[in-house]
Parts: sequence; C-alpha cells; structure tokens
Amino acid sequence: MAARLLKTSSMSRRTKLLHQTGLSLYNTSHGFHEEEVKKKLQQFPGGSVDLQKEDSGIGILTLNNPSKRNAFSGVMMLQLLEKVIELENWTEGRGLIVRGANNTFSSGSDLNVVKAVGTPEDGVALCMFMQNTLTRLMRLPLISVALVQGWALGGGAEFITACDFRLMTRESEIRFVHKKMGLVPSWGGATRLAGIIGSRQALKVLSGALKLDSELALNLGMVDEVLKSSDETECLKEAQEWLKQFTEGPLEVIRALKKSVSSGKELCFQEALQTERDLVGTLWGGPANLEAIASKARLSPLSCK
Repeated sequence: MAARLLKTSSMSRRTKLLHQTGLSLYNTSHGFHEEEVKKKLQQFPGGSVDLQKEDSGIGILTLNNPSKRNAFSGVMMLQLLEKVIELENWTEGRGLIVRGANNTFSSGSDLNVVKAVGTPEDGVALCMFMQNTLTRLMRLPLISVALVQGWALGGGAEFITACDFRLMTRESEIRFVHKKMGLVPSWGGATRLAGIIGSRQALKVLSGALKLDSELALNLGMVDEVLKSSDETECLKEAQEWLKQFTEGPLEVIRALKKSVSSGKELCFQEALQTERDLVGTLWGGPANLEAIASKARLSPLSCK
C-alpha cells in the first residue's frame, strides 16, 4: 500500500530533491559547471576537513586549518563536498557535530581563494558550489549541531546556519562580516539566517555586521545553548551529550523525523503534507512501531486485568 502511494505521488522538482540524496540545487541548466569550479579550487591547498564516524551513529566533522583560523582553502571546499557525500551514503548515521580545530570554528574563506575568484562569473560559480554543498548538508537525514568555539566569521557564520542547532561557548563570537567586504552572504547564509531568527532580526545582524556574543546570540535564538566549558575536549563531550537527547531511539524514526521537518521547511504546505504521509507509510506497522505498541499494551492497566 505504502509503495503504491509513493509511486503514484506527483512530486515537484523540489520534492524530488528532498526525497533523493546526491542531487544539487544547480547544474548546467543554470550555467553551473561543477568540474570547472573543482579544477580552480584544487589550485589552493591547505588544511583539511576531517570526518569521524562513531559506532553510536554520530559523526564529527572537523574544519582543520588552525594556522588560518580554520579558513576554507579551495581544497577544503572540495573535501567538504566529499564528506557530505560520504554522510549521504552513511545509512547508520543519526547525528552530526560540526566543529573547528583548536578552539576556533572558522574565519570563512581563505583570502587567497577570494583574490583568485576575481570576476563576477567566478564569484557566482563559487557561490553556487558552496550553496550546493551546504544545502546537501542541511538536507542530510541526520540531526546536526554546530559547536561554535572562538570565532565563526563570514563563511564560518554562514556554515553554522546550515546545521539544525547551534551550541556556543561563553567567550565565542559569531559575526557576518560580509558588508565590510562589500558583499552579501554567498553560501546561503542570509536566506537560512532569516529562517532561524526572522527577517527583521536577520537584517539587523547583516546590515549592522553585528558581533554576536553568546548572550546576544542566545537571546536572538541564533544558538540553542551556551556551554559551561571552554576546553576543547570538554566542549565536545558536552555537545555529544546535548545531541544525544535528540538522537536516541529507533534509527529509522530519527532519520524520518529529520526528513519530515526538512520538507516542512522547504516545501509548500501541500507538498510537505504529502512527504509526511509518505514517511508515515515507511514506518506504520514497522518494527519500531509494533514494538512501541506492544510495550504500551504490556504497561496498560487494562492488560493487567
């Protein structure tokens, strides 16, 4: 029955993008040539993006370029896409923590890359590449949290908006510095920020290039919690414990919940309802559902009579 519903559902292109992994926002029909962008980015080495996948189903994605405050080199941008693809194919995954090495999240793009991408055409191509990557990260069926230590500036501030939640240490700072660079956010940060804190507050944050300390970020709803510790190791432990409350439970249910909320955020109302219906069809009468019903029946006062 559920299979027939899935087959007969009429899906828009956006709906299909959410249902299938590995699909990007832009392609050649938009004038985007991914392989050409990759060749250019390959010319700018430095740093790495590291992924650790734990048996618990939690991934830890680390931006690692400490000598440049974890700024994104061209190679790091390529590696980020590779890690996102790896996470798309990780069927045992349920959660993701994104962090920066050495107590700093990220200071955005490496200036060497920015200088090399000098023409409007090159800038738009890089914009499409990073919007593709971060949208795919946002759509992962994993519950994600950005762990902000130190600075999250420019592209680093944009990156954290692609996560479902954000945690911050007391001394950290988030700042969208794009106005100071004569630009607007180009990795999808403005669009996602408006969805997180509302368009009015987003305009203040962006046009004022405001420094968001932990108190202001928490009051705006930009972050979900301020961590107690500032130690790198202890912060990660806190973030893991915080995320655990949302990722415990049957794997297929956690992943379906994330897909359902992603649909509600991106699709029109009717399409989102259809997606929710389809997800119900994959879970109703399934192992987790039957086990929960049996457990409730055993605990019911009526079952004891």
